[in-house]
Amino acid sequence: MGSMLVPLLITIISVSILIILLMGIRTVMSKRNETKGGEKQSKKSRSTIIRESEKKLAHDPHNVQALTMLGELYFGEKNWEKSFTIYKTLFDIAAAHVDIDISQAALRNGIAAYHLDKLEDAIISLSFALKKVPDSFDAAYYLGRAFYKNNVFDKSIFCLKRAYEINPQYTGVFEPLGFSYFKATKYRESLPYLKKVLDLQPDNKEVMFSIAVAMTETGMGDKALKIFMHLRPDPEFGPRSCIEAGRYHEKAKNLELAIQDYEIGMKLANIPEKEMLQIMYRCANVFIAQRNISKGLELLKRIQNMHQGYKDVDALVLRYTELNQNTNLQTYLLSGTSDFVSLCRKFILAYYPNQNVKVEDISVQTESVEVLCTVASNKMEDKELFRFYRTNSVLGDLNIRDFHSKIRDIKCDRGFCVSMGKFSESAHKFIDGRPIDFIEKDELVKLLKKINMFS
Repeated sequence: MGSMLVPLLITIISVSILIILLMGIRTVMSKRNETKGGEKQSKKSRSTIIRESEKKLAHDPHNVQALTMLGELYFGEKNWEKSFTIYKTLFDIAAAHVDIDISQAALRNGIAAYHLDKLEDAIISLSFALKKVPDSFDAAYYLGRAFYKNNVFDKSIFCLKRAYEINPQYTGVFEPLGFSYFKATKYRESLPYLKKVLDLQPDNKEVMFSIAVAMTETGMGDKALKIFMHLRPDPEFGPRSCIEAGRYHEKAKNLELAIQDYEIGMKLANIPEKEMLQIMYRCANVFIAQRNISKGLELLKRIQNMHQGYKDVDALVLRYTELNQNTNLQTYLLSGTSDFVSLCRKFILAYYPNQNVKVEDISVQTESVEVLCTVASNKMEDKELFRFYRTNSVLGDLNIRDFHSKIRDIKCDRGFCVSMGKFSESAHKFIDGRPIDFIEKDELVKLLKKINMFS
C-alpha cells in the first residue's frame, strides 16, 4: 500500500507545479497586455488633449482651460516654439482672467523664449516672474542666463548669484556664473566658480583655458603657463594657448621658448587666419630681436602674402630687407652697447679718412651714445662731439637744443648728430648759423657700408 502512495504523490506534485507555472505565465502576459494598453491609452490621451483643446480654441482663442492643458503638454515635451506661443497668450490675457497663474505663465514664457534665443522677450517675462516670486530658482537662473547671452554681465552675475543662494545644491549654476565674472573682466571672482566646473568636468578645455587667462590677469602667470603649455596641441584652444605661452616667455626674455610656442602654433591644423597671423607676427618679431633677421623676414613676407596691409608688416619688410643686406646697419640698430660703441668709433674714422682722429671720451646715454674726439690735420685741430641716435623716428629741436648746450659747455668747435631717422623742420631751422651738422639715414647708410668692423 505504501509503495502505491509514492507514485501518486509524485504525480500530484508535478501537476501542481505545472498549474503554478501556467498561472505565472498568464499573469506576466496579462501585465504586458496592460502595459501595451496603457501606452495606447497614453498616446490616445495626448491626441485627445490636442484635438479637444484645438476644437475649443477654434471657437474661443482665449479658452483658458484649453490653453493651460496644451501649455502643460508642450512645455513638458520641451516644444519651445508652441510653449512660447501658448504661454505668451496666457500672460497677455491674464489681467482679464483671474484663474490664470500669471507668474507661472510669465516664467514658462520666459524659459521658452530663452531656449528660442528671443532674449528680449525672455528678459521681460523672467523679470516679471522673479518680481512676483522672488524665491523662484528657475526665474533667477534663466534670467541670469538670458542676461549672459545678451552680454549684460553685471545683471547676469546678480541673477545667477541669487539662483545660487536659493538652491546652493545645483551645480549647473557654476559655469554661467564663472563665465559671467570672466566676461566682465572680474577675473579673481571668476576663478572659484570655474575651478568648481573643472572639478566636475576635468576635460572641459574652454574652462581650463579661461582659468589660465584669469590666472594670468591676477598675477599667477607661472600656474597659467602650465595650463597654456598643456593646451598647446589642442585644435580649438591650442592657437590661443601658444600665443599666451609665447607672450609669457617673451616677457621673461626667454626668446627660445617663445619661438617654440609659436612654432607649435603654426603647425596646428585648421587655425583661423586671425590667430595664425598673430602667431606669425609675434614669432617674426622674436626672430628679429634675436638678430635672426632672415627668418623674421621670411615670416613677414608670408604674412604679406596672406593678408595685405596687416599691421606695420609692409614697413617692417622694407626696413629689415635693408638691414639684412647691411650687417653694420644691423649692428647700429640691434646690437648690444659694446658693439654699438665700437661701430661709432669706426664711423668717425671713416668720416675723416685722411685725418688724425683721437677719441677723448665716450658717454653712453639712455637714448644715445656720445663720442668726444679731436680731429687734427696739417692746418688745424678741432674738438668735436658726435651724438649717435639709434632711433628711426623724427627728432625735434628740443633734442638739438640740449646738444647745442652740451657742445657750448665743453667748448667744442663742432657737433654732429647722427640718426637712422630724420630731424624735424624746426630742428633744421635751429642749426642755421650754429656749428652743428646732421647726418641722417641716407648718408649714415652709405658710410656704414664702407666700414670694415674686422680691420
